[in-house]
Amino acid sequence: MVAMTLRVATWNLWWRFGPHEQRQHAIVDTLRSIDADVLCLQEVWSTDDEPGSDEATGNRGDDQAEILGGLLGMAVTRTAPIFFDGHAFGNAVLSRWSADLVADDRLPGPDGTPGHRRVVVARVQTPWGPWPFASTHLDHRFDASATRQLQAAALLESALPWRGDPASDLPLVIGGDFNAVPDSDEIRLLTGRRAGVDGVVMTDAWEVAGSGPGVTWGGGNPYVADSAWPERRLDYLLVSWPRPKPVGNPVQTWLAGDGPVDVDGVAVWPSDHAAVVADLVTPA
Repeated sequence: MVAMTLRVATWNLWWRFGPHEQRQHAIVDTLRSIDADVLCLQEVWSTDDEPGSDEATGNRGDDQAEILGGLLGMAVTRTAPIFFDGHAFGNAVLSRWSADLVADDRLPGPDGTPGHRRVVVARVQTPWGPWPFASTHLDHRFDASATRQLQAAALLESALPWRGDPASDLPLVIGGDFNAVPDSDEIRLLTGRRAGVDGVVMTDAWEVAGSGPGVTWGGGNPYVADSAWPERRLDYLLVSWPRPKPVGNPVQTWLAGDGPVDVDGVAVWPSDHAAVVADLVTPA
């Protein structure tokens, strides 16, 4: 019997960097082609200026998550915008079904106190019951592994209440830009390769059902051309364990947004990151 699945994707949209107006059109086209049930997005922007007239680009006084939600017909749950010089930067969960905000938390900074990185958690009212999804973005510096380990541990500790009863409730799915390669201490902590938090560990969807290295930062992307360390897998879809077997198991995982999109005759890469997409087994 073929398993019924839910499609989830995670994608860092690269805020308003580069040719962001053209990129917005490429982002919309890519998201439509993915046709996900749930999207975990990072580096979504907001502005606090006067509204503009172009709903596709949202130049002024708009919220990218709300724009995308409107164009895709999806409910939006996002981190509260924190504005600096008229613009904000955050995470969002977009869902085919209605959703309730569970958490909008600050992750630890270098000294362990709340930092500027955040995680937003939505409980999506799916046909199989309430299903928790989180979108997050960890510190980016090469030398910030210690901070990312604090942030990964905080995610695991918070996962315990977010996921509900591991014997019967639907598992927590975390999508995010973790700014860390698979053999780093922070990803090893999340996936059980080193001591983490008792009672919870995360399944890496790419490791289970992806093919090849799964590079999300590189692959000929012109926005990454001058990077000091390209060709890395930095973006992950993670599913909490224990979970009711086989619910949440990835059956296929692939990349999207990993090439240019035609926008009015111009080849435009949508973001500096590729998206990760997975089909997860649902209850029968």
